[in-house]
Amino acid sequence: MKKGIRMPFREVTRVSEFERDFKKLLKKYVTLEEDLDTMVRAQLGAFHKLGLDTGGVFRVEDLGDTRAPVFKVKKFACRALKSKGSRTGLRLIYAYVETEDRIDLIEIYIKADKETEDRERIRKYYKRR
Repeated sequence: MKKGIRMPFREVTRVSEFERDFKKLLKKYVTLEEDLDTMVRAQLGAFHKLGLDTGGVFRVEDLGDTRAPVFKVKKFACRALKSKGSRTGLRLIYAYVETEDRIDLIEIYIKADKETEDRERIRKYYKRR
């Protein structure tokens, strides 16, 4: 995160598998770190803090009983993917823990490489015990 720019959430965390996925993609898409920061501040901040739905964030359903709601971002602008805009094919899976004002980044992937989110990974971290 850039210094001087305030995040709309108290905390943004990354699960270990997310970090591994992210590092692999960062080698190919050099602007991804900054693009992720912008997306969390702008798109997720607007969605969760201001109630503005831009049509790019969707709740992941049919996960069973989870500790926090899990969402998928389908509109993720990445400048390294030239001329694709927000419909790049990048997908971000995260949980919003409202009581702690925290975003937990769970998974990031390219739609062309993977059809859908890893539900087992989500359940590993968010299934109620």
